[in-house]
Amino acid sequence: MNSSDNFTDDYYYDDHPFYEPCSSSDNGVNVVVGPYIHSIICILGLVGNSLVILTYALYKRTKSMTDVYLLNVAIADLLFVLALPFIVYNELYSWPMGQVACKLLRGSYSVNLYSGMLMLACISTDRYIAIVQARRSFRLRSVSHSRIICALIWMFALLVSVPTFHFYHWYEPSHNNIVWFNGTEEEETTDPQYVCEWKFDDSNTASIVKVGVPSTQLAIGFFLPLLIMIFCYTAVIITLQKARNVQRQKAVRVVMVVVLVFIACHLPYNLALLYDTVSYYEHRDCHAESSLRKAMSVLQTVAYLHCCLNPLLYAFIGVNFRSHFRRIFQNLCCVGKGYIAPRRLSRVTSDIYMSTIRRSVDGSSRTSTSFLT
Repeated sequence: MNSSDNFTDDYYYDDHPFYEPCSSSDNGVNVVVGPYIHSIICILGLVGNSLVILTYALYKRTKSMTDVYLLNVAIADLLFVLALPFIVYNELYSWPMGQVACKLLRGSYSVNLYSGMLMLACISTDRYIAIVQARRSFRLRSVSHSRIICALIWMFALLVSVPTFHFYHWYEPSHNNIVWFNGTEEEETTDPQYVCEWKFDDSNTASIVKVGVPSTQLAIGFFLPLLIMIFCYTAVIITLQKARNVQRQKAVRVVMVVVLVFIACHLPYNLALLYDTVSYYEHRDCHAESSLRKAMSVLQTVAYLHCCLNPLLYAFIGVNFRSHFRRIFQNLCCVGKGYIAPRRLSRVTSDIYMSTIRRSVDGSSRTSTSFLT
């Protein structure tokens, strides 16, 4: 444990009282990953999830449980990528935006993490009911039920994120004013460098929270959705294999891609987080600690990629969704032509045209199948 006044884990001390603390300066991995790779993730995630939300808002609507879950996944991922640049900036530089913004940023990150992962589990459950339990699917699968489930998930995600909201603070670490010279501490006068990090009043609380929060994230934010997805999609694949149909075989491949991408993105980081949590009370020297932090930084970035892939895996892979997506650009072109030639296409005519398109699209989608089949 750290012996600083704020009981954070930014510095690690060796057993010898005259050893200097481990340096927490930004390594090369964070410098490269932070500004560049995370920027690409933010852009792709922002575009992909915004298009999903826009398509549902204008054309497809939410006519099934899968649609409701998918829309909520896109909202959670969009909020996540909007918060990601601020999180990266806070990890690389001083936090300039104060206490309220600090708590909202870290808390919203936690809420979106839990809600997004649990929504993916709900999608797999919905596919299981629709395909494996087809006889009971009409009674169990309703839009009203899915909206209630989504509301409960968001409230549950907010509840388990309370420790994050409470224990993240905006403060100036005490070690910012300490420099080490020949094994002794000396005060250094510099400009205040505030951070948005964990802060505790005592070491017991710090130990409980620093182990409890990652454990909850592992259990609820990864292993629970993973087990649900494996169970549901395994049953779906077995059921689809019994149907000698080309479309069904294609659906099997889609299911396998969904599961494998989820595992490839999230399993490495969560295994590293599990190791870090289990070995929290064990002493690690500075070299081992630095190597673990570098590995977790890279693996966390891989996990972040999943928010960019969700629109491709769950939305754009479906033929019906792609047709709605194309309608966006077609209607945007029509509206653009209306502004260029206002005499040939009045505003009223344009509105009538747009509403007609929406009715035709809505009508054709009532008999559409789910995105996995």
